[in-house]
Amino acid sequence: MTIYFYTRNDEHGAFSNFSPHGVEMDGLWWPSVEHYFQAQKFSDPEYRERIRAAHDSKQAALLGRSRKVKLREDWETVKEEIMSEAVLKKFQTHLELKALLLSTGNESIVENAPGDYFWGCGQDGTGLNRLGVILECVRAELRQAIVEDQL
Repeated sequence: MTIYFYTRNDEHGAFSNFSPHGVEMDGLWWPSVEHYFQAQKFSDPEYRERIRAAHDSKQAALLGRSRKVKLREDWETVKEEIMSEAVLKKFQTHLELKALLLSTGNESIVENAPGDYFWGCGQDGTGLNRLGVILECVRAELRQAIVEDQL
């Protein structure tokens, strides 16, 4: 069985970066992974703070997708690492989400995002599903940490 998620209201909607589960990253509290991720696209500290203070994840995403402010030079090379760190932190911070993720066993996890062929599976399922892959890696890392704690 494959686990699909996309909106916050899905059964596994908490897997979405838009879910209102904040994280502490870089010494600051971010209202969601989406807030953090979108802000990391920019070097301008004032614009990053504007994204962090965004009313909700949707507004943070809109600000992060704006090209009125220049993206940081290394964005394409660091974006997956930034996403991985933030997603891991989310599931380490919120124990109910950690339990939900671990309850998925070894199932494939797919962000069923019709317009996103990088982070999601895209409209026709041919997308890279990088967010789903990251969630599976985080699940394995959390599972490994439990085993190590039991040793």
